[in-house]
Amino acid sequence: MGVAVCDQQADKAPNAPALLLESEAGRIDTYTFQDIRLLSNKFANLLTHHGLQPGDRLAILLSQNVETAAAHVAAWKAGLISIPMFTLFGEDALEYRFENSQAKGIITDKANLEKVMAVRNKTGTPDKIFVTDSTSQGNGIVDIWKALENTSDQFPPLDTLANDPGLIIYTSGTTGNPKGALHAHRTLIGHMPGIEFPHEFFPKQNDLFWTPADWAWIGGLMNILMGAWFHGVPVLAHRMKKFDPAEALAVMAKHKVRNTFIPPTALNIVRQAGLTKELRELNLRTVAVAGEPMGAELLDWGREAMGVTFNEFYGQTECNLVAANCAQVMEIKPGSMGKSIPGHQVEIIASDGSPAANGEVGEIAVKAPDPVMFLEYWKNPEATKNKFRDDWLLTGDQGYKDADGYLWFVGRDDDVITSAGYRIGPSEIEDCLRRHPAVELAAVIGVPDPVRTEVIKAFITTKDGINPDTTLEEEIRNLVKTRLSPHEYPRLIEFVDELPLTVTGKVRRKTLKEQETAREKL
Repeated sequence: MGVAVCDQQADKAPNAPALLLESEAGRIDTYTFQDIRLLSNKFANLLTHHGLQPGDRLAILLSQNVETAAAHVAAWKAGLISIPMFTLFGEDALEYRFENSQAKGIITDKANLEKVMAVRNKTGTPDKIFVTDSTSQGNGIVDIWKALENTSDQFPPLDTLANDPGLIIYTSGTTGNPKGALHAHRTLIGHMPGIEFPHEFFPKQNDLFWTPADWAWIGGLMNILMGAWFHGVPVLAHRMKKFDPAEALAVMAKHKVRNTFIPPTALNIVRQAGLTKELRELNLRTVAVAGEPMGAELLDWGREAMGVTFNEFYGQTECNLVAANCAQVMEIKPGSMGKSIPGHQVEIIASDGSPAANGEVGEIAVKAPDPVMFLEYWKNPEATKNKFRDDWLLTGDQGYKDADGYLWFVGRDDDVITSAGYRIGPSEIEDCLRRHPAVELAAVIGVPDPVRTEVIKAFITTKDGINPDTTLEEEIRNLVKTRLSPHEYPRLIEFVDELPLTVTGKVRRKTLKEQETAREKL
């Protein structure tokens, strides 16, 4: 993958722009494909010099910047397995992922160093810490840019095979802890039809990609950054601390962005902002949406206000970009995720494992083998086995197919929460909530929200002698924000006397959802 997204492009057009990096101060730094090749070679030499060997895991805890991109390319060239991690993760989230993956090294920045060190001091993992903007030395910390000054920019890439592992991306953790989806180097090729199709036969002349999605997620890293680089198309790096509609439009207009991936929640925020003048200044060719269903209202608004048809696509961390719309060649049915993308077979499977009839609701499944399909859940053979039925990868999503072959999403048969484009598992949040000294039990579900699709609601029973109040609510919210991530905190909290449990003591989230639905009808 490292050669395909970088060196091959540098051989063809070494001075072609690969990355436009806009700093918070507004300065623009442009990196060519040759720049990325030489920088990633230096990174690879630095990592191997410090003992990382093929098959070792390298965590990358950075946002949208040149070090993030170069680190992934370097890892793949050196035969390492890169692990993108979200900078908003707290210590608990990082600790689980470090321990599960047994990451040997991490590349991060000064802003995230304190929590990384706290986890390393507790668990001993990861051993090597590479920091992009710190002069700290010793204690296993390496100042990257200082070390790179005397590092060679020549590195012979390891000759990897299609099924050699290259990437672990952690799932949301819908049942139990998050699982590490291990992907092979072939996943890059597997992604390409799913990038080319919803982006209207990408690439075309003057295409330029940007997304507000963080590169820690498969949608930002593979759908945008690496997918664009495979075709030699430049990518704009501009990560907002919080999605701001005016800033997003200004960035796209300023740089003449032609292609973007934006979750429907973000587009709804833009629509509600009423930025008519700013919308007219855009130069977009394609807009792809995913992460949550897009309705007819948003689709119609996009055509009128932005002059483009939003193409919805579908996939998941384990098997990404397998169904999509492409307005150039097919009718767009509002609410449908489109059809199977060429090269993939997506079907609806009935409860007995047989193909469902048209219009019959069943589980959305993808036929194996498939080039974008994950190899396994890292160190979790039982979960890997349960993900498949015969030759079908089971997505855990319910849907149906109409007579024209369009796929329609109905809902999930697990407890994943879709909020503002994020897929969030409740178990990790519940575990965090129970760490508060006042909390006895906790259960988390998603409840409908007109802007975010769903918001997180926590049901909590407190320990004896605790009288819950607004102060306790804020303490609980802040606990999740700091220990896990700001996008996972419960916006709604209800203190209850007891939680509905199964005979084995598990929380019945389905019952809580049914109770919430009944309240809505009152």
